[in-house]
Amino acid sequence: MATALAERQWKLRVNPWVIAATVALAAFMEVLDTSIANVALPHISGNLGASTDEGTWVLTSYLVSNAIVLPMGAWASSVIGRKRFFLLCIIIFTVSSFLCGISVSLPMLLICRVLQGAGGGGLQPMAQAIMADSFDEKKRGQAFALYALVTVLAPSIGPTIGGWITDSYNWRWIFYLNIPVGILAFVLVTRFVEDPPWIKATLANLKKLDYMGLGLLTIAMAGMQIMLDKGEENDWLASGFIRICAALFVLGMIGLIWREWDARNPIMNLKLFKFKNFAICAFLMLLVGGIINASTVLQPQFSQQLLGYTATVAGEALTGGGLVLIILAPLSGLAADKFAARNLAVGSFVFFAAVFYYSSTHLTLSMSFGFGSWLRMLQVAAIPLCFIAITNAAYVGLPKEASNQVSGIINFARNVGGSIFISITGALVTNRSLFHQNRLADHMQASNPVFAQRLTALANAYGGGPGGEAMARGAIYNQLNQQAAVLGYADVYRMLSWMAMGMVLCAFLLSKNKPGEGAPVGAE
Repeated sequence: MATALAERQWKLRVNPWVIAATVALAAFMEVLDTSIANVALPHISGNLGASTDEGTWVLTSYLVSNAIVLPMGAWASSVIGRKRFFLLCIIIFTVSSFLCGISVSLPMLLICRVLQGAGGGGLQPMAQAIMADSFDEKKRGQAFALYALVTVLAPSIGPTIGGWITDSYNWRWIFYLNIPVGILAFVLVTRFVEDPPWIKATLANLKKLDYMGLGLLTIAMAGMQIMLDKGEENDWLASGFIRICAALFVLGMIGLIWREWDARNPIMNLKLFKFKNFAICAFLMLLVGGIINASTVLQPQFSQQLLGYTATVAGEALTGGGLVLIILAPLSGLAADKFAARNLAVGSFVFFAAVFYYSSTHLTLSMSFGFGSWLRMLQVAAIPLCFIAITNAAYVGLPKEASNQVSGIINFARNVGGSIFISITGALVTNRSLFHQNRLADHMQASNPVFAQRLTALANAYGGGPGGEAMARGAIYNQLNQQAAVLGYADVYRMLSWMAMGMVLCAFLLSKNKPGEGAPVGAE
């Protein structure tokens, strides 16, 4: 009774917004690192004597270890406390960032990236859980608006910062950048953050780690990430190696579900999926994570491949989206405190569908920098609203003691969705481009008067004769490939539009609840 009373009367020593800003700083540092290295991969590979394909492991190694640690926050908090675990993650992330910067070989860099991913894996869910416990339900939407700003702004400006640092200085500085931020975050967390009384940490819980669950999770995530990262290169399931990775993923996930459902101290509390709202929100967050990451990769890739932008300029085209997020994130937080999460989710997904369909119809080889920036601003405008709505709805009807598990699984779903969609959309662009290339090539026949007229005009421009005709055919074929690639990107954007419409239907399944109220009837 006394314990329950103490929990109800617990109050923070400082303003909760100070705590929110403190943990958001650490989370921003970690999320930024998921995209800042993307544009620097060619420089990293060249400097360390690695191939381009080997360089992608710099991203993959980080994502794998990050995904494995994400669900472990609840257990780690029960052992050393949430604040101490958060500080430990900051230390690991900051030190490993320094080690990444001084790496002299690719294997050394990969090991350091694994350590960095492990440290970063605890920052996002713990930051979200700390925010959830620092605000009451009526103001939680505004807090999550800040977290949403962090998680969507960092990937948007990451390529810009990474491209500028790499072109102006050296790729190593994209890792050194974390050091002063990490030190500042450590000092602020030490001073302001505290654990609520319902988090009861004891070293006796050290032996309660679900080692079998951790092993199965590691096998499943490693198999999935390697399959996605190397699938297109090895012709997917036509490769024995990819089939092995797929089998490891499937068997690992089946074993993980079987193990975690009845485990006494599960690394992932899958019984939370008995709550309808949480189950739907986890699925929606997986798709939202996929949309955020895929769109962040697709546009700079399109700009560099087809518009001839440098890495820096391609990153700058995303900057407008970052400014939109800064403006709309606080407004989205206010909206989340006044309107039901289901309504906000439905509205944001409808907007997603319209924007990505609009994007698919306006991609051209003559697209200006300004119009590309405008497209990006539209694409990210609804992200804060849907992110806050889903995150808010996920906590409805769940006990406070579950906040660590909720944040861990929700962030796990978002990261996994990002990994899946980055790989799938990249492969789809290639496949759809080849499809359109074959269709357009059917029109390159002498019997086609338009083609014949164009060929003759170009051949004469190149000096005529067999040499001029050969050069003309090469120029036309190059234009054909570019047009096919544009159509391939358009198909992928259209696919994202249809997927967003499916998300609208899923959002309607969320239970009705008024902002700031507890669980609605039937939430479980």
